[in-house]
Amino acid sequence: MNWLVAIPVVLPLLGAGITLAFSTYRRVQWLISVTILTISLATSFALVVLVNDGPLVFDVGDWAAPVGITLVADRLSALMLLVSVAVTLAVLIYSLAQGVEDGEEAAPTAVYHPAYLILSAGVSNAFLTGDLFNLFVGFETLLAASFVLITMGGTRARIRSGTVYVVVSMLSSIIFLIAIAMTYAATGTLSFAQLATRLQEIDPGVSLALQAMLLVAFGIKAALFPLHAWLPDSYPTAPAPVTAVFAGLLTKVGVYAIIRTQVLLFPQGRLDDVLAVLAIATMVIGILGAVTQRDIKRMLSFTLVSHIGFMIWGISISTEAGLAATIYYVIHHITVQTALFLVAGLIERHGGSTSLQRLGSIAKTAPVIAALYLIPALGLAGIPPMTGFLGKVGLISASADSGQTIDWWLIGAGLVTSLLTLYAVLRAWNLAFWQDPEEEVEPKRIPFGMYGAAGGLVAMSLAIAAFAGPIYAYAERAATDLERRGPYIVAVLPDGDRGTGISDDVSDPGTADRVADDEEAGE
Repeated sequence: MNWLVAIPVVLPLLGAGITLAFSTYRRVQWLISVTILTISLATSFALVVLVNDGPLVFDVGDWAAPVGITLVADRLSALMLLVSVAVTLAVLIYSLAQGVEDGEEAAPTAVYHPAYLILSAGVSNAFLTGDLFNLFVGFETLLAASFVLITMGGTRARIRSGTVYVVVSMLSSIIFLIAIAMTYAATGTLSFAQLATRLQEIDPGVSLALQAMLLVAFGIKAALFPLHAWLPDSYPTAPAPVTAVFAGLLTKVGVYAIIRTQVLLFPQGRLDDVLAVLAIATMVIGILGAVTQRDIKRMLSFTLVSHIGFMIWGISISTEAGLAATIYYVIHHITVQTALFLVAGLIERHGGSTSLQRLGSIAKTAPVIAALYLIPALGLAGIPPMTGFLGKVGLISASADSGQTIDWWLIGAGLVTSLLTLYAVLRAWNLAFWQDPEEEVEPKRIPFGMYGAAGGLVAMSLAIAAFAGPIYAYAERAATDLERRGPYIVAVLPDGDRGTGISDDVSDPGTADRVADDEEAGE
């Protein structure tokens, strides 16, 4: 069943070519895109189940690692893949419903579906790749597709924001490419599995420099302070569906890359204190920006930046509990943040604006929109028993168990950020939904598909809270796999050179196999 790993990458790329060929047949494009993402979603769910027996490895062209391109699905990547494809499908349905309602002239252009499917393939490739260079390819695939999507419509504001986005992304890519070259020069490989051992055998100063370079590259993509300034100016100008999928997924690809590299490649945790300080600054600076905004999209963009800090917090603790909390928080945030941006699109359609100065009385005129906003907003703020509360409790518990001075600073910053998040979202709730509007605006009709997609994600966030027990337990097992490293290395290089760098996890290749067998027997 290892071939299933390639489907979420290959199928959307194939679909992109087919939809481009049918560029004049919009309904055929819709059918192809929805079908492909539905198949990808079913495949992702199957992978989440199958990886319980150990990581699945697919060697493209039967060229095994480290020579060929390897795709690897473990618990972390499978869970991220499942949530990302579900969110991508929901946003696609939202955009299709909006296009149908607005008519042919306002419908997405012919390249929307190819670009959207390429974006999905890039995200999936980034989650599943087993080597650094293919991760770079995944990021560049995202960049190419996202530039098309963010500038769609050709307005001056969108071109300007798209240009800023591309320039910053290219800077990040250049840094990443330099880090890749330095890594290969130092170790002779780019395979994650081999790097996990060889990086432990090189000069510690060189290893630290490589770790810092990769952290900078991924920090820009994740919008980590002080590398975040591009995001609030780039996202709000894009169409609502594009903003939603960007907010939900693109920064999380950066977070995923930080998790994968910091834990698998650099397990010593030499930059943990740096990550902790960056997490505190990201949380506080981001939320201070959010509370000053008078536009819902910009407010949500700043909360997006702020809550990246919560994910980095868990990574900085360098314990299984911290990683488990981070994984759960990432899943929560993908769902909630995407839902909020889709609801912002509903608000804009109903009220003619996302400015808090112009909106008002939406709770009276559109109570469904009010409910769809309030539920994920409270989840984002961390009100119990929502997903945000559960993730934050996990982070606080992990820091309290660690008990270092920096951990108490992280807890304090997290509590302050949560309170200010609650203030920001309730302030927007009060102004947009209860105050009297400056002028009456004739609302556009909102099709059921737009309500359904946004409501589906809100329901998904509630389901993640309702089934928090098994989901969190899955995240804990994923964190255990990450910390042990042995099962991943053995799955990718069953008979290859593992070096001596996994001595902390498994003392020799034979022991590595026994550890993997013991884990399977235990489950």
